[in-house]
Amino acid sequence: MLTTDFPIGSPCWIDLGTPDIPATAAFYGKVFGWTFQEVPEAGGYGFLQAGGKTVGALGNLDAGARSAWTTYFRTADVEKTVKAAEQSGATVRVPPMDVMQEGRFAALTDPQGAEFAVWQAGNTVGLDTVSEDNTLVWSELHTKDQDGAFSFYHGLFGWRVENFEPSPGMSYRVISTAEGDQQQTSFGGIAPTMQPDQPSAWTPYFAANDVDALIRKATAAGGQVLMAAENVQNVGRIAWLADPNGAPFALIKGEPRES
Repeated sequence: MLTTDFPIGSPCWIDLGTPDIPATAAFYGKVFGWTFQEVPEAGGYGFLQAGGKTVGALGNLDAGARSAWTTYFRTADVEKTVKAAEQSGATVRVPPMDVMQEGRFAALTDPQGAEFAVWQAGNTVGLDTVSEDNTLVWSELHTKDQDGAFSFYHGLFGWRVENFEPSPGMSYRVISTAEGDQQQTSFGGIAPTMQPDQPSAWTPYFAANDVDALIRKATAAGGQVLMAAENVQNVGRIAWLADPNGAPFALIKGEPRES
């Protein structure tokens, strides 16, 4: 389960690049009740908050990029992690750099084409709250090469894996951090891409008290349903959506995995 302890290798931050920050903030406000707090002198970048606690962030979309959520994984040493990633076939999109006194980050693309970032904590370790309703609870990688993807991230963070079959014939890898009880420290999964042309990508899951109610809010606000709500045994009720700019995200009711 994802917690704000944020051990090394766990997701610790998410942000979304968007072509229209005010409109995007309004969309997520209608769906989740989030508010947007712009950071002074940060070029429009700001925090998405629930009850005054940061649950994510919004920033301007880079030229030529598609709107998407980026997952940041905590590392003890950005430079060391970036070097290891490059040696394993990753591409560095943003080299290591300081974010004021808050921390140090880099943005990369893994060998299968999925974008992600790494974060070395300074004053900020990560999000203020996770695993509560309307907050990040699970991070999922869809890729055409599950074994290759796991091998890459295991080399960076020492992740552990447990094979899981949520439905007959479906291959799913539950991933957890290198230390602690394996099931208790699980935070995400690696799954095959759902469509032949689907690019490899990390997608955030937000905890939902009522998945269907949030779907109605999202579609009313201009979002799209990518995968209709369904009950998955030993997982919960899930759905995949896209915001008005096409950025995918998912909803889940209940724990990502039952004990």
